[in-house]
Parts: sequence; structure tokens; C-alpha cells
Amino acid sequence: MLHLYRTTLGFPVSEKFALTSQLRRAAFSVPANIAEGSRRINAREYARFLNIAEGSLSEMEYFIVLSRDLKYLTPAVAAQYLREITEVTKMLCALRKSVQADIPS
Repeated sequence: MLHLYRTTLGFPVSEKFALTSQLRRAAFSVPANIAEGSRRINAREYARFLNIAEGSLSEMEYFIVLSRDLKYLTPAVAAQYLREITEVTKMLCALRKSVQADIPS
């Protein structure tokens, strides 16, 4: 996430309160929701926060594609971020499924 933050420093100043802000917020939201959910009292709430983190990853994916299309990111840099997002999404989905398996029916 720190690398992404530094990358957005190169975005146009006109995007400071738009795309830059949105991308950073989505990026910070992923670990923040995982951390917050891990301290919840039950598995159902934890799973909900993990799902919110998954949604933030989807937002990041869109913002990376948009940044590439606007030529704020090179295709190679965007592709690397998209690969990382895909990998984190898979891990997060597996964690959420594992947590949900512990929820009584």
C-alpha cells in the first residue's frame, strides 16, 4: 500500500481530490477493515469486514485500470498492481470463507 501511495504522488495535481484520493482511500481501507474485523466479537462480524475489504480491492482494481487508461500509470505498472490485487483478493476470499465456516447455522 505504501508503494501505491508513493505512486499516486506522480498523478496530476488536478486529481488530488478525485482519483488520487479515491485510490488511496480504497487502498487504506483493505488492511484497515481486516484489522478492525479481526477484533470483532464474533465470526459473522469478522466475515462482514473481510467482505468490505474485498469490495475495497474491487474499487482499487477499477481505479488502477482507470489510471492506466488516463495514462497516469504505465501499462506495466498497472499490470503489476492488478496482479497483486488478484493475489490479495484470492487470499482474502479464502480467509473469509474459512471464517464463515466457523459461523453456526
